[in-house]
Amino acid sequence: MVLKAIKNDIAIYATHTALDNSKNGVSAKICEVLGLENSKILIPKKGIIKKLTTYVPYASSKSLRTALFVAGAGNIGNYDNCSFNTFGNGTFKGNKDSNPVIGKKGIFHTEEETKISVVFESKNEAAILKALQNNHPYEEIAYEIVTTENIHQNIGMGMIGEFPEEMNEKDFLLYLKDTMKTNCVRHSALINKKIKKVAVLGGSGSFAISNAKKAGADAYVSSDFKYHEFFKAENSILLADIGHYESEQFTKNLLVDYLTKKISNFAVILSEKSTNPIYYI
Repeated sequence: MVLKAIKNDIAIYATHTALDNSKNGVSAKICEVLGLENSKILIPKKGIIKKLTTYVPYASSKSLRTALFVAGAGNIGNYDNCSFNTFGNGTFKGNKDSNPVIGKKGIFHTEEETKISVVFESKNEAAILKALQNNHPYEEIAYEIVTTENIHQNIGMGMIGEFPEEMNEKDFLLYLKDTMKTNCVRHSALINKKIKKVAVLGGSGSFAISNAKKAGADAYVSSDFKYHEFFKAENSILLADIGHYESEQFTKNLLVDYLTKKISNFAVILSEKSTNPIYYI
């Protein structure tokens, strides 16, 4: 396929794992198809929110802070322009090779400074460091970057949402089979539980069974569950395996809808070819 694309001057863009982690990605499309409401990320991602701390003369603190915000710093959840500021005294003495903007070479100096701390997504680190270098007045800039324990509520695996009305397990499974256009739904034992809160994860999702249970889901829809993994239901949740291809089949519709709206004069063709290697009899 790659060779054919090269010969025909066709570019290939693979967005598979990135789309798995998007709040508007694969799992969100499943929620949409099933009609789940109030959906949110099932397993929010950790380790991608960092914090920058730096020290700047008080007179330059506002302009530097603004530049950092423009570069993408200070965003967390539903808030932006977030920062923490502490006022104090910084001291320094430049050596013979220094070229101090404030104070004099070789003379001990005390300056009223602001300690600025801002959080940011790791993808913006290069832009934020560039803004720091371009907008900080000092010849030598003291700063530190650490990774926080904050989760990113809009990035992560799986989604969880609710039906407008609850339904019994058998009706849910039949609805799931029909809506997701699958010939087979493998499921754990029925436990006579009403289904309203449902967790979903496109593709292989057995690793998130415990997350679905912890989130209080009545049912968890994914694929590629192994024999022993169905025991993890432990009579507390209904596990439903709808098939790998079936769980991701609407993703191409998601991409077509996005590109059609984003680039109105761009020709988008939705492939009708099925690449599912699994057949049912």
